[in-house]
Amino acid sequence: MQRLQKLYREEVRPALMQEFGYQNIMEAPCLQKIVINVGVGEALENAKALDHTVQDVTTIAGQRPVITRARKSIANFKLREGRAVGVKVTLRGERMWALLDRLCNVALPRQRDFRGVPDTFDGHGNFTLGLREQLVFTEIDYDSIDKMRGMEISIVTTAKTDEEGRRLLELLGMPFRRRGW
Repeated sequence: MQRLQKLYREEVRPALMQEFGYQNIMEAPCLQKIVINVGVGEALENAKALDHTVQDVTTIAGQRPVITRARKSIANFKLREGRAVGVKVTLRGERMWALLDRLCNVALPRQRDFRGVPDTFDGHGNFTLGLREQLVFTEIDYDSIDKMRGMEISIVTTAKTDEEGRRLLELLGMPFRRRGW
């Protein structure tokens, strides 16, 4: 069992139950999945860009991502339906807990001028975080990357409100930006 998963079961869930007045442990919000999404716009001209991105995401997530394709053609972007435009991977279980642990305790503090992450929730307790470069993860070797690529990490919870989702992630160690910054 992952360290963060054990923390959730022993400390976070009881704290959430007391704070929000839940009667049953199944009411307490928990993590469902983490989705990593990387858009690769240059894949249209450079086929190797997609291979490098797949390799980077595989290294970060520990499982092979799926290639996302364009749903419709857009002439202004020189985009045809069915062309590869990015990669995504969905993590659940042990890999999800391991990635969240690495993200909160290793990757985010490695960012330049890091003052915490903004609390951008979607209204249903789910949190999305954008990273500018893949180098914040220690698994990525600086010499092996071809280009800096940003990524979007979405943390999906069972929380019904943003307040519950924020509190869950705070107790799990997500370094949110303090109010007033």
